[in-house]
Amino acid sequence: MKVDFSKSAHGLIPAIIQDNTTLQVLMLGYMNAESFQKTVETGKVTFFSRSKSRLWTKGEESGNFLNVVDIKNDCDDDTLLIKVNPVGPTCHKGTDTCWAEKNEPKFGFLSELETTIAERKANADSEKSYVASLFQKGINKIAQKVGEEAVEVVIEAKDNNDHLFLDESADLLFHYLILLQAKGFTLKDIAGVLEKRSEK
Repeated sequence: MKVDFSKSAHGLIPAIIQDNTTLQVLMLGYMNAESFQKTVETGKVTFFSRSKSRLWTKGEESGNFLNVVDIKNDCDDDTLLIKVNPVGPTCHKGTDTCWAEKNEPKFGFLSELETTIAERKANADSEKSYVASLFQKGINKIAQKVGEEAVEVVIEAKDNNDHLFLDESADLLFHYLILLQAKGFTLKDIAGVLEKRSEK
């Protein structure tokens, strides 16, 4: 890997630290050639501390190490993206990330949809919300809808109309997300089960 430390007057380049599983950005630090080499050799992220003017392995005092999974450099060879498996919180203030965010997996638009479903669940005004009306009708009705949509997906899968198949698949996923929340779960819980299965 070619890394160009000469572009900085002090020989330091930024290193973006990202959780390998959740893909959350955990922190930003700086590396010189020596700290980069130590990171590669030990498998634990080591920065150059600008305040202490020395190498600093993250977790050397707290035990909250950042175990390296993968290292990539950018198109200009002067910025690193390091994917890690963190041990404990990353920030020195005790939070998961240096932006005080929880280090949890996010699923893009599906996570936004889950938030909307949770809001509808909390708002029992069934006249304005289809989702709220389903929650009012209870788990049996929600489970029934998932079953109906699953049958529709199977029917469309055996046909050649891709548009209808995708529409019914979207309906199934939407109602499944509602069912998950009715049972007190989210996609994060399902992802956790699948991750454990993949480790066997």
